[in-house]
This record gives sequence, structure tokens and C-alpha cells, in this order.
Amino acid sequence: MGFYKAINYWVLGGFEGEKSPFQAIDDASRMGLDGVELTFGDCLKEDITEKECSSIAEYADKKGVGLKTLAAGFYWGCSLGSDDPAERKEAVAFTEKYIKAASWLGVDRILVVPGAVDVAWDESRPVIPYQTVWDNSTESIRTVLPFAERFGVTICLENVWNKFLLSPVEFKIYLDQFGSDYIGIYFDVGNAVLNGYPEHWIEILGDRIKAVHFKNFKCDDCGGTLHGFGDDLLSGDVNFAAVLEGLTKISYSGPVTAEMIPFSRLPDLVLPDMELAERTAGTLKELLK
Repeated sequence: MGFYKAINYWVLGGFEGEKSPFQAIDDASRMGLDGVELTFGDCLKEDITEKECSSIAEYADKKGVGLKTLAAGFYWGCSLGSDDPAERKEAVAFTEKYIKAASWLGVDRILVVPGAVDVAWDESRPVIPYQTVWDNSTESIRTVLPFAERFGVTICLENVWNKFLLSPVEFKIYLDQFGSDYIGIYFDVGNAVLNGYPEHWIEILGDRIKAVHFKNFKCDDCGGTLHGFGDDLLSGDVNFAAVLEGLTKISYSGPVTAEMIPFSRLPDLVLPDMELAERTAGTLKELLK
């Protein structure tokens, strides 16, 4: 079984959109990858036009580089699960622009963070009760889901360090309440290690997994911090053999994207890092050969 191999934009172009999408496409092509995951809100500006998206899509096609997923860091500062109605409205509006841009690019899956009980690395963000995040994010997603269905774009909710949807069973219940093929999980194997084993998530969630992020995480004394996310895809506690066996068992055929943000380097984390990108691409190709 062959996997579609891609790399996330941030290691190529940083968090401020230092590289154009065309340059990122060139990078992915040169590294021999199947695709690149561009990011909305930095690499792709929120006011991007349909014409600009068409130009990017045509260039990617010409270079033989796929555009299957988009990611966004927006939701950490503006949440679909917020207890502030104005903030939720802004997050919904962003998501609709995100969906539209994805459809213009020919992308059929977008990464969305549904909400957060807290943002541990940002003290300016409030703590929101778990039930409030569940109720408000559900309402917000019900608002945008018809829009996603209309444009043929799947909303892929990522398992992230948000103290929300902490197990595969919770995630399954949450997703199934929508009764739509246009919502699923963007499963990050590295993010799952803090609470369990990625292969167990795969078995339980099955075809609800619409996209996959590869990175690694090393636990420390029964837990861990952001510094557990290193700069070597193979260094950590992810059992990639078990992960790949699990993905094969569920007949997963979607994209596998390396998202390499080496928080282990904090406070000296600097992106873009093309040396890291090249090394990660080589490792990903070896893992998925």
C-alpha cells in the first residue's frame, strides 16, 4: 500500500509566510514528495482571490505536486468553542473563507481546531469549561458544515493539546453527532502520545481519519512538555511500525504529512529550517516506501 507523502509549510516558510506558495511547491518538488500542505492565514492570505488560487493550483499541477490539505494556526487565538459570541462569529467567518480558498485550490481537506479548554502556552487566553467548549464548538461546526458540504471540503478536526477530546472514544462520539461525511479527524500521531498510543486511536476511529500528521514525541517521567516534540522524526515514543500497520488495516488512503515544529529547541526555535525540512522529507520517504 502506497502512502501520499507531503510536508507542512511551516518548516519551509515559517509562521509569518516568508515563502510564497510557489516557492513551497518548488521545495516539495525538489525533495521528491507527493505534496505540500500550505497554510491559510500566513502563506495563503485570508483575502486571497479565486484567480490567485487558480494560479497556485495550476503551478502545483505543472510541478507534479499535490495540494490535498491545508492547515491554519488561527484557531488558537480565535476559537469556535469560545464563550464569547463575537469571537465565535469571527472564527466561523474565518472558517468559511478557509473552506472557499481550499475549494479554489482543489484542496478537499482542511485542518480545524474545534476549541480549547485552555491554551497552556498563552496566558492571555481564558480557561473555558469543557462542556462549554463542547456545546459552543458543536454549534459553530453545525453552522459551517453545510458550507463545507456545498464546496466539497472536509473539515478535519485535529487532536491537539487543548484539554478537549482527549481520547479516541470521545472523538468518535463528537464526530458522529454531526452525521456527515464532510467531517472527520486530522489525526496527529505525535500529539496522541501524551494520552495514549496512536495505533489504538487508529483502530477505534477507522474511516473517520481523513488526514494524518506525522511527528514524534518523547515522554518524560510519565508526561511531557512541548519540548518533547523534537527535530528527528524517528526519535521519540511513536511506534511507526504499529501506526503504519493500523493505517493499512483500516485501508487508509489519504495524505500523510510531516509537520515538523521542533519545540525541543525552545526558546531558540527558528523556522523556516530547510536543513530540517530536507532531513524530514528523506525520513518520511524511507518510512513510507
